Amino acid sequence: MVSKIMTPVDLAHVETLEKTLQCAADLATHYKAQVVYVAVTTGQPSKIAHTPQEFAQKLEAFAKEQADTHGIETSSHALTSHDPTIDLDPTLLKAVDETGADLVVMATHPPNFSDYVWPSNGGYVAEHAKASVFLVR
Repeated sequence: MVSKIMTPVDLAHVETLEKTLQCAADLATHYKAQVVYVAVTTGQPSKIAHTPQEFAQKLEAFAKEQADTHGIETSSHALTSHDPTIDLDPTLLKAVDETGADLVVMATHPPNFSDYVWPSNGGYVAEHAKASVFLVR
């Protein structure tokens, strides 16, 4: 039913993603699916990495760590954006197609008033992705 699960991660805030990471790992175990961890960076140095190549290496190391922790098959897919804050939603949609994911498991926040004006990233992806989307609060 599910063969590839895409899970967007923010390497600067991995500690806030425990529920999402566990959910993706549980689904991957149940369906014997691969989890591909996707992250978006800028071409400029950041607190995570100095270059997009270094960022991709750190994301790959994170994916291997998740594989060891949960006993699942993983991979990584790093994307570079001119401005990840503005381009995050379309970049994640592009990643769904590039990775061939048939399920996206991603974190979201409880709805609030501002969501009526600016939809959440998870809400945007769920509304526009061709794959199924599982949002974790």
